Parts: sequence; C-alpha cells; structure tokens
Amino acid sequence: MRGQDKATALAPFRVRSFRFQWPADLLTSWAFEMETLVLGWYILVETESVLLLTLIGALQFIGTLIAPMFGVVGDRIGRRTMLCFMRATYAILAATMMGLGLTGQLTPYHVFGIVFLGGLVRQSDLVMRNALIGDTMPRGQLMSALSLSRTTQDTARIAGALAGAGLFSLLGIGSTYIVVAGFYALSLALTFGVARPTPITDRELSERESPQRALLEGLRYAWRTPNVRAIILLAFLVNFTAYPATNGLLPYAAKEIYHVGANGLGHLVAGFATGAFIGSLLLVWTGGPRRTERFMLINLTAWYGLLIVFAQIPDKLPAMALLLVIGIVQGTAMISMSVTLLNAVAPEYRGRIMGVRMLAVYGLPLGLMIAGVIMEPIGYPTLVTLYACVGLICIALVGLKYRDILWK
Repeated sequence: MRGQDKATALAPFRVRSFRFQWPADLLTSWAFEMETLVLGWYILVETESVLLLTLIGALQFIGTLIAPMFGVVGDRIGRRTMLCFMRATYAILAATMMGLGLTGQLTPYHVFGIVFLGGLVRQSDLVMRNALIGDTMPRGQLMSALSLSRTTQDTARIAGALAGAGLFSLLGIGSTYIVVAGFYALSLALTFGVARPTPITDRELSERESPQRALLEGLRYAWRTPNVRAIILLAFLVNFTAYPATNGLLPYAAKEIYHVGANGLGHLVAGFATGAFIGSLLLVWTGGPRRTERFMLINLTAWYGLLIVFAQIPDKLPAMALLLVIGIVQGTAMISMSVTLLNAVAPEYRGRIMGVRMLAVYGLPLGLMIAGVIMEPIGYPTLVTLYACVGLICIALVGLKYRDILWK
C-alpha cells in the first residue's frame, strides 16, 4: 500500500481517540484471552468433564442473544458510554473472581455463575469497536482499518495465552486474576478518554422510536437485505462448525491428544493467534483484495480444508505449525466478512446490524454443546473432521444461492 494510502487508513487512529481506544481495546482483549484459557483449564482439571468444559466455553457467548439490543442502545446513547459500562462490569466480575481465588473459596459453581454474568456483556464489546470504526472510516479504507484494529485481538491471543498459562501454573487462579482485574480497570480508565464520534442518526427519530421498535426494524433490515443476510448465515456457519475446534475444545486436545499441560495449551493458542496476527498485518499493508466477497469465500473454504488436516495430527509441534497457517486463513476470512457487512449496511442501522451479526456467534456455544455430547464416543479427530465436512457443504450451498452477490 502506498504511503498516502497508509496515512488515510491510519487517520482515525491518529486523532485523539488513538491515545486511548487502541490500548484500551488491547488490554481488554488480553484479559479476555487470559480468562478463556485459565477458566477452561481450571474447569477441565477440577471436574475432568468434557461436557462442563464445553459449557464454560458456551457461557462466554451467552450474550450474543442480547447483542442486538446493545447495538440499539449504542446507536442511541453512544458507543463510548456503552464501552465504559461493559468494561466496568468486566472489572467488577474479575475482582470478585480474584477475591474468591485468593481466599480459597472458589469452586466451579462460582466460576459458572461469574462467567454467565460476564458472558451477557462480553460479546457486545466487539460490536461497539467495529461500529466505531464504521463511523469514522471511508468505505475504501475499511479493510485496512479493521485489519489494524484486529491486531489488538490477535496479539492478545498470543500474549494473553502465554501469560495466562504461565501465571496460572506458577501462582494459581487467584493471583492470575489480580492481573486480569488490573487489565480491565486500566482499560476502563483509558476508555473514558475515547472521543465521541459525530452522531450519524437522526436525533428526533431516535428519541421518538422505542428500543424494541428499533431492534425489530434492524432485524427486518438484516433479513430483507440479501447481502447482509448472506453474511450473517456464513458467520453462523463458521461459528457453529469451524471455531469449536480452536475455541473451547483446544484444552481437551492439549490434554488428551498432545498430552501437554497448561503451558503447552498456551503454545497452541499462541500459534493460532500468531497466524491471525500475520493475516491482519498482510491486509493492513496490502489494503486487501478488490473482490472482498470472493476472497472471503476462498479463505473460508481453505479454513475448513486445513481443519480436516489438523484433526489427523497427533503431535504438538506439527499441530502448532498448522495452527499458525489456519490462523492466517481464519483472520483474513473474518476481516473480509466484517468489511463486506459494514459496506452493505446503511449508517443509521450500523450499531443494531452489528449486534444482529453477533447473534451468529451463538453458533459457537451451540456447536460446543453438541460437541460435548458426541465427542467422547467418537473422539476429537472424528468430531473436527465431521464439523469441517458439514461446514464445507453448507458454505458451498450459501455460495451457490448468493453467487450473484458473493462471487460474480
């Protein structure tokens, strides 16, 4: 990408918000990843139940059901206000977990309760981040901007996984949560400094329209707009059939397939995240392809093919190497999906449609819960292969039905 184009892509991050939003998002993402790894490993060790492992992963996504309403409220009162509320919630819950862990009173029941409460809010964080970018970026620069923003999540998966595994192994869950709670508190403080974007919706209409009516209007808009409907279907499919292998079930693979501990699990997660980070950087520096929709379909297909190969690998090191490649393909596919959706949505619907898009993430807990029931009799490799084959068939069907939008 030429220097002038780079400057245009980075422009929203060089205004006042950059000094606050980017590090706030980074700290939140780090804390998210540390929690995901630590809690998954804690539940697996304490209960030795694959079903409960998948349940703890599913609870972190329970908030996808109410994400559209968060989007509606964000459209009405502002994205920054919503981010401050959500990050204050994370900090309070993490401090509660820290107190229970340090006093030796923490049990799996406490973990499930706290994760449930946090899961109600957590999935809407990305809604607010992406909507802010959509508010500020011109259409032609969305790919570079979203890719740059995505690096906060990718680097967090690397550093958060390694740091979370190391701290948990050395100090236990209570002391690890001192760091997690500190990250959330600092993220909240930085979020207060994020600049408010210029309102893009009609204020009188917003005040006259009830939140319930606004939500229903957003759902109707998503269903009646073919390119929006196609992207939401694809998002649900990849969350249901692709993400469970690397989000939620990886602790089981680390313990039962590769026979490694928490640090080994951290290495696997970091390998996947490193690939996603590389994919994000490639899109930042190239500006992305001209045919974003076609590029997305190609990468989604490659993602499933690589998962089938990954399921057959019995050793940690080659699995790490392949996870890096899967991360690259997955990262570029999902960024392309977000760009396609933001380009398709009218500005006044952006917050609520990004919230509706988050409903598709509910495919992940659904996929995890089904996996928890059938994985023990058929095994992890067979499960991942089965999910990937189902995903390939469904992607082909969606691509064929919406070929005029997604391919031609």
